[in-house]
Amino acid sequence: MTTQELQEIQVACLKMGDGLYAVDIMRIREIIRVPKLAPLPRALPFVEGVINLRGNVIPVVDLRKRFGLPPAENTETARLLILSISGQPIALMVDEVTEMITIPLRELKAPPRGVRIVGGEYMVGLCLVREVPVMLLNIDALLTFQEKAELGIFSPPKGGTSTEKKSSAC
Repeated sequence: MTTQELQEIQVACLKMGDGLYAVDIMRIREIIRVPKLAPLPRALPFVEGVINLRGNVIPVVDLRKRFGLPPAENTETARLLILSISGQPIALMVDEVTEMITIPLRELKAPPRGVRIVGGEYMVGLCLVREVPVMLLNIDALLTFQEKAELGIFSPPKGGTSTEKKSSAC
């Protein structure tokens, strides 16, 4: 790793209601339009269903529901971020992906203590983008151990072989 890589992070900026969030682009496999979802009976309240993406069945987590936000009025710009949690693919439904930017790590501030922010418990930090606060999400904190268990998401055993198909696009 070069010194340059340690000084900045590239993120995808997301809109969720009135809030702006960001996800490290190194965690995102791809960004797609929301296809028709297959419902999951008795799923977690924030799981919208599953999609079939090139033969992989992937659960879809609605970030609005996860953050306790009301349903979106306009779903035209909604996108799915396909990423991996504990080695398993998962899709995050967001209102809109606005842009990709580079943030100097020195500008990333710790989340404010004692302030209730929608989605704040899932934050790594906060930065200003053109004077607007953007919350960098901790993807690994979005689901509890119990929720990961219910979705069948677990880390492969150390030293074991993974049956997950590796994509050359990753």
